[in-house]
Amino acid sequence: MVIRKRMRAILFPLILYAASAALSSYFLWHALNGERGLKTRDEYARQIALLEGQLTALKEEHEQWQHRIGLMHNNAVDRDLLDEATRTRLGRIGADDLMVILPTTP
Repeated sequence: MVIRKRMRAILFPLILYAASAALSSYFLWHALNGERGLKTRDEYARQIALLEGQLTALKEEHEQWQHRIGLMHNNAVDRDLLDEATRTRLGRIGADDLMVILPTTP
């Protein structure tokens, strides 16, 4: 009987501590690795930074295209733009011209 009371006095708190530790570790794991955890937040921050960089590059490209389109405004084509387009399509250069070949962007 004394042994039973002593076992109960030891095992009952031990079981409660183990259950609370398991429950705490469950919530801690989900706080770090879960769908809305700290690691996921860092991954989202990296993705946001990458997408903002892409957005900035696309805005710059858009401005360049808007400038080129503006040069052809009101049916008056810029002579330099026309010259560049014809030389590119025909693959011809003048005798006094220096040709610099740049890689095309997709």
